[in-house]
Amino acid sequence: MQFKSKYIVPIGAEGIHVLNTGDWRTQRPVMNYDKCIKCGMCFLYCPVNSINKTNGKFVISYDYCKGCGICAHECPKKAIDMVPEEGK
Repeated sequence: MQFKSKYIVPIGAEGIHVLNTGDWRTQRPVMNYDKCIKCGMCFLYCPVNSINKTNGKFVISYDYCKGCGICAHECPKKAIDMVPEEGK
């Protein structure tokens, strides 16, 4: 048996598949920039690296965010609210 990669990845006829794990989410984190002190705790604790620093503020990428709520739980200023996803 031959493998295309030494890593275990989902490979199909078109190559490596990208899984938008954000499609699984039932609730989403919403950043309140008025409360945010830019400490980066949300960034540090996000298990899927869905939070990035852009132009001096932390921005949530919803493509891969699973809605676990860890960022909201760890935020010392409670600047992240978890809201239900519409239609789910």
